[in-house]
Amino acid sequence: MKDSKQKLSPVTIGLHWVVAIVFITVLLVGFYIETTETFALYDIHKSVVIIARVIWRVMNGWPVPLKDDNKLELLLAKVVHWVLIIGTLLMPISGMIMSGAGGRGIYVFGVELLSANPDMANPGKVIPLNETLAGLGHSLHGTIGWVMAIAIVLHIAGAMKHHLVYKDETLARMKGKEVE
Repeated sequence: MKDSKQKLSPVTIGLHWVVAIVFITVLLVGFYIETTETFALYDIHKSVVIIARVIWRVMNGWPVPLKDDNKLELLLAKVVHWVLIIGTLLMPISGMIMSGAGGRGIYVFGVELLSANPDMANPGKVIPLNETLAGLGHSLHGTIGWVMAIAIVLHIAGAMKHHLVYKDETLARMKGKEVE
């Protein structure tokens, strides 16, 4: 079932809310890991790869706006949606680069894609495969994380503006309601 202006498909709605909850949770866990150095959470954090929503968005296209009289807001909404979709791909890629090049290996849902490179002289430590690439991955991962957090806030603010200021049915449509 494809989306229409009046109604979004159950797949679109389900993927939107699942990805939203999972991605926000993963961002929060990532910020928590970074600030508290709770490295035991890395495997959980690294195992979340969200590709289904990206594929669905490419196949189904973008939802049609209910109103299109403010060109600047439409442009901002498109930019935010693109940032969210591209960030959904770049976050796990940059995280894998950071982890793999940093010698910590790459594991997805417990499956080892690249083994860790332990430092036998220092138990619990790893030897980076490429420090420069690991550093680049770390910088990108952190920057993209903050860009995604800002985009999520803007996305929620836009939804609230539609609901509270414009009083249109954009948010209701994302909750599964058919609109006129």
